[in-house]
Amino acid sequence: MKFLPDIEFALKTDSEDPLRSCRNKFFIPKNRRGEDLVYFAGNSLGLQPEAVRSYVEQELKDWETMGVEGHMHAKNPWLPYHEYLSGQTARLTGSHPEEVVNMNSLTVNLHLMMVSFYRPTPARHKILIESNAFPSDHYAVQSQIKFHGYDPADSLIEMKPREGEFTIRIEDIESLIEKDGDSIALIMFAGVNYYTGQAFSFERITKAGHAKGCIVGFDLAHAAGNLELKLHEWNIDFAVWCSYKYLNGGPGAIAGAFVHQRHLLDMTIPKFWGWWGQDKATRFLMHHNFQPIPTIESWQLSNPPILQLAALRASLDIFDETGMDALRKKSIGLTGYLEFLINQKSDDNIEIITPADHAQRGCQLSIRAKTGGKELHNRLNSNGVICDWREPDVIRAAPVPLYNTFTDVWKFVEVMFG
Repeated sequence: MKFLPDIEFALKTDSEDPLRSCRNKFFIPKNRRGEDLVYFAGNSLGLQPEAVRSYVEQELKDWETMGVEGHMHAKNPWLPYHEYLSGQTARLTGSHPEEVVNMNSLTVNLHLMMVSFYRPTPARHKILIESNAFPSDHYAVQSQIKFHGYDPADSLIEMKPREGEFTIRIEDIESLIEKDGDSIALIMFAGVNYYTGQAFSFERITKAGHAKGCIVGFDLAHAAGNLELKLHEWNIDFAVWCSYKYLNGGPGAIAGAFVHQRHLLDMTIPKFWGWWGQDKATRFLMHHNFQPIPTIESWQLSNPPILQLAALRASLDIFDETGMDALRKKSIGLTGYLEFLINQKSDDNIEIITPADHAQRGCQLSIRAKTGGKELHNRLNSNGVICDWREPDVIRAAPVPLYNTFTDVWKFVEVMFG
């Protein structure tokens, strides 16, 4: 796509956008004058699909009129409700339906996965993670290391960028794995780094890790609903994600997890047992002999929150209808246009630290202000642009293809440099 720096280009591109009707399926926040805000914070909290209310109200109505009978006789019976989302979630993540489940919250799922897949030995007890991963990932891996009686000072390897760089080169990751892989039990990277917006090479990291006998997992909090994923094909061992960012499941939405098919019937893998992981045919016989469901569902602990599943289902219906191929194509255009307009301004105080290579980024561009960044962020928010700030000096802007436009991008840059 050849970009032009004027509003006419943005308006024309929006008028020709094959996905332009998707925006009408979301509530767009407005200012006091009733005008749409420029909402570039879908990487923190996605907007509400208009269908959410009807999806949730259906379950409220069935609860109101049926009580406990809703588990079997609601319009969408609650007992198998999570299964209604399995096919959609599988298509979104490039998985098989038996490999994915929506349950719990992200960090809970990460801990459950590490119970199963972080099994340190005296010779192989280290975890490799990117140095500036989201804090909760650091907390989780450090606590797991300590739980097993090891010291994070010895067992946690933090992959850092080269001096003077913001992002991590894939060849450096591969080199470190080749060098230290025999002592690494688990490689646990983000799919997309929350701060820089860098998308990591799932396939190359997984291949390098498996070549050295490491388990490889990913936190997809900033990748699910953002990138085209092929979790099964890439041979990843496990993955976890939240659903309130690009997946628009609502604040505190139910999260998701993936376990590769080859692990599902391995009874030697340790896991915590719970009511909802028990074989469905015998669950209500109430015996105490745990018989795991032969899918990722065996990692479930409790029956899921139906209202949260209903809200997420409303969003997944839109993803299913639209397709990640089309969304990714538009996303590349939106971030490309944002990058083009910022570079046109040639402001020495502003630099984009997200990789320029489209294959190494998703919806988000991380914009570093060398001075006055917090003031710039406040000015954006005060002028109808919603984006977020991450210490010490980054404004994160995420034009989401489901509901953002090229005109939004143009307005963002006009306010930023106005």
